[in-house]
Amino acid sequence: MSGPLWFRAKRYGWGWAPATWQGWAVMAAYMAVVLGWAGYEVGTGRRQPISAVWPGLIVILLLTALLIAICWIKGERPRWRWGK
Repeated sequence: MSGPLWFRAKRYGWGWAPATWQGWAVMAAYMAVVLGWAGYEVGTGRRQPISAVWPGLIVILLLTALLIAICWIKGERPRWRWGK
């Protein structure tokens, strides 16, 4: 991979944190889509049966998988860390 890393490995635990403006833009876009989807679902004002929750849950899981893939490609390799 060439260029700067968008995400750095977290100091404690496993995962990533945004390191550049591109990383922050990816995180902001993810949060905007997830919160927008949730706001749309709540804003409809309809009481939905539990079976109607699954499509929204699948969308959120797919978006999260996409976020993890972007972090994996554009970030440091994660490993468990105890701090420095």
